[in-house]
Amino acid sequence: MNEALLSHATETMAVGSKSFATAAKLFDPATRRSALMLYAWCRHCDDVIDDQQLGFQAAAAQSTPLQRLETLRALTIRACAGETMKDPAFAAFQEVALAHDIPLQQAFDHLEGYAMDVRGDLYYTLEDTLRYCYHVAGVVGLMMARVMGVRDEAVLDRACDLGLAFQLTNIARDIVEDAENGRCYLPVNWLAEEGLTLENYAAPAMRAQLAKVAQRLVAAAEPYYASAEIGISGLPLRSAWAIATARGVYREIGVKVERAGSMAWDTRQGTSKAEKLVLLAGGGVRALASRLKPAVSARSAALWQRPGACSDRAAGAA
Repeated sequence: MNEALLSHATETMAVGSKSFATAAKLFDPATRRSALMLYAWCRHCDDVIDDQQLGFQAAAAQSTPLQRLETLRALTIRACAGETMKDPAFAAFQEVALAHDIPLQQAFDHLEGYAMDVRGDLYYTLEDTLRYCYHVAGVVGLMMARVMGVRDEAVLDRACDLGLAFQLTNIARDIVEDAENGRCYLPVNWLAEEGLTLENYAAPAMRAQLAKVAQRLVAAAEPYYASAEIGISGLPLRSAWAIATARGVYREIGVKVERAGSMAWDTRQGTSKAEKLVLLAGGGVRALASRLKPAVSARSAALWQRPGACSDRAAGAA
């Protein structure tokens, strides 16, 4: 079952995230396996909430997203407790969580992102949007970093920042698609400043104004991409190459959204195979250059602070 599960996890990433799938091939075999297993669990949880299991059986036959969420939480507790898991996605998560000491709270933090979708939370400020980004992507950065062997809180901060940057880019790219699914992750106050409302912001006639909001979001991601780059020096070389490449690929998507302006949503923004190869080479250069840099320092206090970061550092210093 382990090899079958790995094969499925590989296919899941190939379908769900072509951008990260390219970078994941650069990990050493053990790290790649754990990264794929973790991704498969994240994707499974997402699909369960939306009642689209992508080849896996549902965690339980529940009738509402809220009930399905409670099932995911219960299965997560059991997996972290070491119980035998029949569900393939949770068997995969258990393997990763136990091997890399992933805290249960981080898994719960990720599930909270789905809860925010289930509740239909609105995000009135950039701070609110960043909180959502933490739950759906920043904490995944923390878990992925643990898979790569990271325990240094300063490096973990940078891993979280990369997740924040990724998600801000995703939100900018997928504004119209998300709106069609009844979801808005944009700061409502930014919409108001452009004369937009929750009812009309995704309308074709409002593309020029919406483009300004998307460009602000892309700009907001930049400090987090910059912070994440500093953390590359704290990763093993092959992991550094993979993460530097993923950073380059996602950042390029944001650049394309910004440049496209009001036409950003006429087609889904992405990178071609040729562009990925160039970014892969650039990631290798950045990874090698990071070996010459000093240890990762504490990040800027002006950036959004992940939950528990201060207490985590205090505990580590004790």
